[in-house]
Amino acid sequence: MNGYERRKQKKMDQIYSASLSLFLKHGFQKVSVQEIAKKAKVCPATIYNYFGTKEKLYADMLIDWMDKRLELCEQILASEIAFQEKTKRIMLLEAKSVNVLFNDAAVMPLGAEMDEWGNQLQQYSEEKVIPFYMRFIALGKKEGFIKQDISEETSMFYFNMYKNVLERYVNAASTQDHIEENIDQLINLFFFGLVGRSEPMKE
Repeated sequence: MNGYERRKQKKMDQIYSASLSLFLKHGFQKVSVQEIAKKAKVCPATIYNYFGTKEKLYADMLIDWMDKRLELCEQILASEIAFQEKTKRIMLLEAKSVNVLFNDAAVMPLGAEMDEWGNQLQQYSEEKVIPFYMRFIALGKKEGFIKQDISEETSMFYFNMYKNVLERYVNAASTQDHIEENIDQLINLFFFGLVGRSEPMKE
């Protein structure tokens, strides 16, 4: 990456950070390009030159945010920590991330551009998100935490079901301490149910 590309990427990162903060706080419709430019410390013309429209900025910002979130998940999966701890961290990251994608204030804009973004999001899921969870499930089977005869589709359904419940719990809990106090028990329930077995299956 040369000097020009580095400067451009830095400006784009500033714009993404500023727009995400403003969209989450005020909603898409109430935030202007001028406000984003002021917070990002760039000229409004720079935003139009990079993205063309506010809708395109919104879509690109979310893709950038998803890339960064997925990178964190990849780092967790590749780490040396135990599989149960990996699952705990990924679930918490995913549960807290739901507030960004489906925040009540940041109502998604409508129109042809956002319809196109919906197609882009579907493609993103197929090309990046699903392959990640396939690797996650394969590792769980290898380490004996997921039964070999359970299909990837069923495993993903169970993971998403549990993650969605955890997301509601995380957002309903009054303090972070309360979440940390109970999360290990919730992860044990995820793997071993109410029977309480605490060791992975042996080959």
